[in-house]
Amino acid sequence: MPENTARTRLCRDCDGFPAVAITTGQRTPDGSRRTITVTCRACDGTGMVVRRPAVAREVAA
Repeated sequence: MPENTARTRLCRDCDGFPAVAITTGQRTPDGSRRTITVTCRACDGTGMVVRRPAVAREVAA
Protein backbone atom coordinates (compact mmCIF):
# COMPACT_ATOMS: atom_id res chain seq x y z
CA MET A 1 0.00 0.00 0.00
CA PRO A 2 1.52 3.38 -0.94
CA GLU A 3 2.31 5.86 1.78
CA ASN A 4 0.43 9.11 2.04
CA THR A 5 3.04 11.77 1.29
CA ALA A 6 0.71 14.76 1.45
CA ARG A 7 2.21 17.96 2.82
CA THR A 8 -1.00 18.93 4.60
CA ARG A 9 -2.98 17.42 7.44
CA LEU A 10 -6.23 18.12 9.20
CA CYS A 11 -6.17 20.98 11.66
CA ARG A 12 -6.06 19.56 15.17
CA ASP A 13 -8.08 22.47 16.58
CA CYS A 14 -11.12 22.15 14.28
CA ASP A 15 -10.58 18.55 13.09
CA GLY A 16 -11.26 19.52 9.47
CA PHE A 17 -14.48 21.45 10.15
CA PRO A 18 -13.18 25.03 9.86
CA ALA A 19 -16.48 26.94 9.74
CA VAL A 20 -19.42 26.39 12.06
CA ALA A 21 -22.75 28.15 12.54
CA ILE A 22 -23.58 29.07 16.13
CA THR A 23 -27.06 30.13 17.19
CA THR A 24 -27.34 33.38 19.14
CA GLY A 25 -30.62 32.44 20.84
CA GLN A 26 -32.51 35.20 19.03
CA ARG A 27 -35.11 34.75 16.33
CA THR A 28 -35.61 36.55 13.03
CA PRO A 29 -39.00 38.07 12.11
CA ASP A 30 -39.85 34.92 10.10
CA GLY A 31 -39.24 32.69 13.15
CA SER A 32 -35.92 31.11 12.22
CA ARG A 33 -32.94 31.35 14.55
CA ARG A 34 -30.20 33.92 14.09
CA THR A 35 -26.81 32.34 13.57
CA ILE A 36 -23.26 33.59 13.23
CA THR A 37 -20.55 31.83 11.27
CA VAL A 38 -17.26 31.30 13.06
CA THR A 39 -14.04 30.12 11.38
CA CYS A 40 -11.11 28.39 13.00
CA ARG A 41 -8.33 30.81 13.93
CA ALA A 42 -5.63 28.13 13.92
CA CYS A 43 -6.00 27.23 10.22
CA ASP A 44 -7.63 30.47 9.00
CA GLY A 45 -10.73 28.60 7.89
CA THR A 46 -9.05 26.10 5.57
CA GLY A 47 -9.35 22.98 7.73
CA MET A 48 -5.78 21.99 6.88
CA VAL A 49 -2.38 22.93 8.27
CA VAL A 50 0.99 22.62 6.58
CA ARG A 51 3.25 19.95 7.95
CA ARG A 52 6.38 21.31 9.48
CA PRO A 53 9.68 19.49 9.04
CA ALA A 54 10.92 17.61 12.03
CA VAL A 55 13.59 19.44 13.99
CA ALA A 56 16.51 17.57 15.43
CA ARG A 57 16.87 18.18 19.15
CA GLU A 58 20.17 18.27 20.95
CA VAL A 59 20.15 16.44 24.24
CA ALA A 60 22.34 17.89 26.97
CA ALA A 61 24.51 15.29 28.66
